[in-house]
Amino acid sequence: MRITIDGKEIQAKEGSSVLDAALAAGIFIPHLCSHPDLEAKGGCRLCSVEIDGTEGAVPACKTIAEEGMNITTNGAEAQKVRKTAMELILATHPADCTGCPKFGKCELQSMYQYMGVSPERWRKKSRSVPNDDSNPLISHLFTRCVRCGRCIRACQELRGVKVLDYVKTNTGIRAGIPDGKTLEEAGCRFCGACIEVCPTGSIMDAVKIMKPERSYEENVVPCRSTCPAHIDIPAYIRCIKEGDFDKAAAIIREKVPFPEVLGAVCTHNCESSCKRGELGDAVSICKLKRAAAAEESGAWKERARKEKPTGKKAAVIGAGVAGLTTAYYLAKKGHEVTVFEKNEKAGGQCRYGIPAYRLPDDLLDREITAILETGIDLQTNTVCESPQELLKSGYDAVLVSVGTHQGSKLPIEGNDLEGVYVNAEFLKAARSETPLLPGEKVMVLGGGNVAYDCARTAVRLGAKEVHIACLENEQQMTSSPEEIREGAEEGIILHAGYSFLRITGDTKVSGVELKKVRQFYFDENRKPVLELEEGSQQIIDVDHVIFAVGQKPEGTENMGLQLCHGPYIETKDSATSMKGVFAAGDVVTGTKSVIEAIVGGRNAAMEMDKYLGGDGDITEVLADREKPDPYLGRVEGFADLQRIEPEILSAKERIGGFAPIEKPLSCDKAQCEAGRCLQCDLRTTLTKTKLWNEY
Repeated sequence: MRITIDGKEIQAKEGSSVLDAALAAGIFIPHLCSHPDLEAKGGCRLCSVEIDGTEGAVPACKTIAEEGMNITTNGAEAQKVRKTAMELILATHPADCTGCPKFGKCELQSMYQYMGVSPERWRKKSRSVPNDDSNPLISHLFTRCVRCGRCIRACQELRGVKVLDYVKTNTGIRAGIPDGKTLEEAGCRFCGACIEVCPTGSIMDAVKIMKPERSYEENVVPCRSTCPAHIDIPAYIRCIKEGDFDKAAAIIREKVPFPEVLGAVCTHNCESSCKRGELGDAVSICKLKRAAAAEESGAWKERARKEKPTGKKAAVIGAGVAGLTTAYYLAKKGHEVTVFEKNEKAGGQCRYGIPAYRLPDDLLDREITAILETGIDLQTNTVCESPQELLKSGYDAVLVSVGTHQGSKLPIEGNDLEGVYVNAEFLKAARSETPLLPGEKVMVLGGGNVAYDCARTAVRLGAKEVHIACLENEQQMTSSPEEIREGAEEGIILHAGYSFLRITGDTKVSGVELKKVRQFYFDENRKPVLELEEGSQQIIDVDHVIFAVGQKPEGTENMGLQLCHGPYIETKDSATSMKGVFAAGDVVTGTKSVIEAIVGGRNAAMEMDKYLGGDGDITEVLADREKPDPYLGRVEGFADLQRIEPEILSAKERIGGFAPIEKPLSCDKAQCEAGRCLQCDLRTTLTKTKLWNEY
């Protein structure tokens, strides 16, 4: 269909409005209440145009284009209507453009600049309306409301939540919440559509949740950006809500080959940035990941990438998470991969450093089996200390991912007494048939999750009294709140904010001398500063001590590679100082989380693939993506929905052995928990409006 605008003939889509047709052709017509994703109302009148054969000016957004239509955008009548409309809007709008967070991105500002309408009258009649900053996610700056109705239509028609409406006040009519309710009381879903479509600075994200160092999308969907692997969290949660666990698992597996392991032991950085947490508890993203992985059928394998053999051979030293991740992606790229592991079984720290009650063998085995199915040759009980020798033997590239399996002791008196262990040996022995029995009374030195792993393992091995001592106070401790809470339930005694002066005893451990920390912090050079309280010494009687103050790699000094910070391998883009040799995981970064090891493995796979002649592309699409339904509907009491936790054994049941203490969420519970998600990513699907100078 052809129409003419200002003497220019253009092609218009059947059924499109005059405004949409003009904008699509790059012809700008001012508009404010119109939005591409919302039904046109023609309320602002700024899009008024003149059409041959039609009396007076008509709104372009409400006028359907017809064949042969001749339109004038800047006729005298149209300009008169627009100017009057703009002046009426400006008459009650505050004159604080430069102080407005939307300055330079405001559609109202853009429109009056385009039209050449002076805002002088604006300064005479501005009204003062109290702002509403009571909600932790959304700020309503009602003074800036221009009554365009976009937010109301987005809330009522697009999302179906129906919280916002026109509200009559003593200062006039504006968009707001009827009956004086808060957003929470009214049933807001906090989807942010109102923020996204608002043309001015009237509805904005609360300042505290917007980080200036992040991009727009990172701020809008913080869970996805905070995840080190950038898993499409909103997408898989939406699949779970809809009951499609297979698709959810496929989406997760696009980024990580250990979804169920992560669901059991991930540090869940994503939850710390979940906007739902501002209303109460964050969505249980980690447990939903496990629920999806536990319910999957393996359908994702049908779409898994598997390229033709390249004839290139790669060796991986160490079958931990980083090494297996790298091997997995290299094998999918067609390379022949052999993994050498010194222990009896693959898994690294997940196998030998995490207690079985947190990560059972059968769970880990399932995921390792799926990885090995790509054609990887795993050789266990094989010590391989020289990457150079592997290159000489015919391998084209080598990855070193030996982890950090050597525990550390603090240089304090008594650290060599009988009954002193380090975390790595103690936890590894506990996974074997000959555990190190800790005695009657045990002290664990350290305040992280590994310290709690040691303490809770000691309880399960028969220790009658178990203590944990650490420099940090309880708020500063790096261990998760769950570990601290569950440890207390199991009888573990916490001494937070104490320094360890010495281990007492002649040949065997008899106790640990502690002293209260008055202040503990790091200076500008990241050096620890420790101030102790005089006269606060005390000796805790124990017969065994376990150091849980860090781990380090072993054997790296003999590999002929450039090291840094002691035994850690120095890399640039995963490449070491030796050509053809790469490194990833804890041996590079120090002891980190499972998710960070996976990311390190992925990065190494990309770089090694490029070195082996590939393009470095390891991306996969294991599930189709459909544009999500924008309609959310109303859920009474949505803001108050409580987080659903997985079923966990009682403390009495837990301490009786190493059986898994937690069950995956059932399908019904997972769907309910997924229903708590704000679906922040829906904002990114809304059409971005342009300012006039962008046409």
